[in-house]
Amino acid sequence: MFVSENLSVNSVGHLTIGGVDTVELAKEYGTPLYVMDEQVVRKTLKRFHDSMNKYYDGKGEVHYASKAFSCMEMCRIVASEGDGLDVVSIGELYTAVKAGFPMDRVGFHGNNKTDEELEYAVKVGVGHIIVDNISELHRLEKIAEKSNSQTKIMFRIKPGIDAHTHDFVKTGQIDSKFGFALETGEAYEAVKEAVNCKNVKLVGLHCHIGSQIFDIAPFEEAAKVMLGFIAEIKNKLGYTIEGLNLGGGFGIKYVDENDPKPFELYLEKVSEIVKSECKALGIELPKMFIEPGRSIAGPAGITLYTVGARKEIPNIRTYVSVDGGMADNPRYILYGSEYDAVVANKAGEERTEKVTIAGRCCESGDLIGENMPLQHADSGDIIAVCATGAYNYSMSSNYNRLQKPAIVFVNNGKSRIAVKRETLDDIIRNDI
Repeated sequence: MFVSENLSVNSVGHLTIGGVDTVELAKEYGTPLYVMDEQVVRKTLKRFHDSMNKYYDGKGEVHYASKAFSCMEMCRIVASEGDGLDVVSIGELYTAVKAGFPMDRVGFHGNNKTDEELEYAVKVGVGHIIVDNISELHRLEKIAEKSNSQTKIMFRIKPGIDAHTHDFVKTGQIDSKFGFALETGEAYEAVKEAVNCKNVKLVGLHCHIGSQIFDIAPFEEAAKVMLGFIAEIKNKLGYTIEGLNLGGGFGIKYVDENDPKPFELYLEKVSEIVKSECKALGIELPKMFIEPGRSIAGPAGITLYTVGARKEIPNIRTYVSVDGGMADNPRYILYGSEYDAVVANKAGEERTEKVTIAGRCCESGDLIGENMPLQHADSGDIIAVCATGAYNYSMSSNYNRLQKPAIVFVNNGKSRIAVKRETLDDIIRNDI
């Protein structure tokens, strides 16, 4: 009935998430409202690391990609499950520090890190920094030397794999702003330079082939390519690469047509490839890292809105306008991303209409979606947009000087505030 398993309908016909009535949540906390189900986050993390233990003999780490959804409470939950964290900015790293996240379980990404970011990462002692380009390697070597430390690094590699996904989220091919290319010899030359550095230690290689991928084959192929490069480094330079980070990108169910593979199957198949390739190549089994983000946060979240205007254009379309939009969910205007929606206070009723859910921003493209099946929605109804836990809050803005929504976590029938709704004073806080 719903794309996420944590959603249900209660005895009064209201949508529930994690056992909590969404209509009551809207009344208590207001709308727009991001709602995250803590148990879904924990269960998904557990599925990943249990699979790592089962299929890769526990020789690996799950690092939650916090760019999907980052706040202090999310960091605390990931830390309590014993998993790691992937951060991509000084802001995400600072959030983790303030949440008390263990720094030795943090990897720091980014294709154009500033000196300020690198200095801060070295200062707080992140587990490793994923170096994206040769100038970053040179700058990091100097920064680490000044701090009289040796910083562990991985290199981000472009394995040249077509992930069969949207052009804007394909990152593994040669024409990408991310990483070192294998085809040109750039990656090998960078490794040669890194192994001679005194203040950085190359401990692993990283790749990420894209996002919202439903196929397992591209991940298997990426593993083969990366292991071939690890073998080349061992054979030519006599240097052992200890870690292999295969990134993330696992697809989730946004609409009924999406058919993601179980995470367990991915880890089973990729683990088989890694083990067999290492044996064939005569290299040691590396420590494996994966970086799921969307697959952990996405299904755990929904966004609640209140309907304002309803506008019916005969023989054209029906607009249902809500009190949010591209400022709290820019994915439709950016990517044309599809979503499933339900009128929360009529969740037990049939979806008899196809409507365009419009936002409140002063942009004609400010839509949540078009031709969306929905129960009849009138002014004052509550609409829930499903699977919005990833890349909604993290990509939100103050466009039109709108306040960012609050974030509420639900857990076994109870709710708690995790991020306060912005106030009007927050909007002008930095104005002079």
